[in-house]
Amino acid sequence: MIPRVALRALEWLLIALLAAMVVLVFGNVVLRYAFNSGIVFSEEVSRFVFMWLTLLGALVAMYEGAHLGMTSVVSALPEWGQRICRFCSDLLMLGCCVLLTHGTWRQVVLAMDDRAPVSNLPMGVVFSALLVCAAGISAILLNSLWRQVTGAMASSELVPVQAEGVE
Repeated sequence: MIPRVALRALEWLLIALLAAMVVLVFGNVVLRYAFNSGIVFSEEVSRFVFMWLTLLGALVAMYEGAHLGMTSVVSALPEWGQRICRFCSDLLMLGCCVLLTHGTWRQVVLAMDDRAPVSNLPMGVVFSALLVCAAGISAILLNSLWRQVTGAMASSELVPVQAEGVE
């Protein structure tokens, strides 16, 4: 899985991206209302930062098992039913992530020559957020599937997030 140092670095990157977005948006608001001017690229760059923030956050949430799920239904099943549901769920998500990774890679390659209108950033860099997210989630799902196939996944891990009060 992801080494703890890499996860911690990703969390710090998320904090830095959120801080940059707050500074860009808040600074632009203050400049517009107080000085009747603004930061020209603020809106565009803050939108790009928001994309990266959202998709990297989704990757961290997937690693921590914090995404929404049908935990109340799945936890009511016997262990063999939980194993089947987890395996099918991971396999379907992996299929979606493989399609996303492939399609996004093609889009990134095409968009590297296109530039954002105001900030002049390569649009391929902007679209790379989805590529990183989909590839990272694919790696997490492959690890989960491997652990299920080899029998290394404990029954307590089958339902990643337990609903409050359900044991």
